[in-house]
Amino acid sequence: MIILSVFIFIQSSAVGVSDAIEGGQHASGTSGMFVAILYLASGIVYLSTKKSTKMGGDIASLVMMVFAWIIGLVDVGIYADLVIWAWLALIIGVGFFVWHLRANHKSENDATHHAA
Repeated sequence: MIILSVFIFIQSSAVGVSDAIEGGQHASGTSGMFVAILYLASGIVYLSTKKSTKMGGDIASLVMMVFAWIIGLVDVGIYADLVIWAWLALIIGVGFFVWHLRANHKSENDATHHAA
């Protein structure tokens, strides 16, 4: 997600310049910047909490990715790739959350079976 954030940021910068030159009514470049920042923040949270058994980091990442999804779909304008990044954010956010939820549930079940 961190690498994607850099790519989205560069793309958004180019779109922002194009929006400014054309005098467009959309701010899709700015929306893309917010999406890139949320990807970056979510990636950092994921890396810093990936070994934690608590779900706080996963919940925070899910919330950030849902915000990225909403922002990405609200003002697409000439930046059609923003729709792709928005849907990918939702897929990643929900996917990681469900994955860690199931992994934690499985480890809890394994711990109760070994304790008994």
